[in-house]
Amino acid sequence: MNLIDMLSGQDVPVETVCSRKGCRTAATTALLWNNPKIHTPERRKTWLACDEHAQWLEDYLRSRDLWRETRPLSEAASADDGAVAGNVRDAL
Repeated sequence: MNLIDMLSGQDVPVETVCSRKGCRTAATTALLWNNPKIHTPERRKTWLACDEHAQWLEDYLRSRDLWRETRPLSEAASADDGAVAGNVRDAL
């Protein structure tokens, strides 16, 4: 997706690829997190992960006390809380 597509008002599919740096594999998992030092308790940021990197990214977030929840991508995308609003590229 680029700026021209966004400004055109057309629905452009959101790319759901793994957030692990350098990985272009389709995401299957949503990792919900927040940084309590800068985010309100209810705020959730999202990293997407492929099967290969989901555990690694979860471990990284847990080790820093940032992890809040891991969901299958299909479940997270259908949730009403807006947890998956887009993709964060090159998380680590």
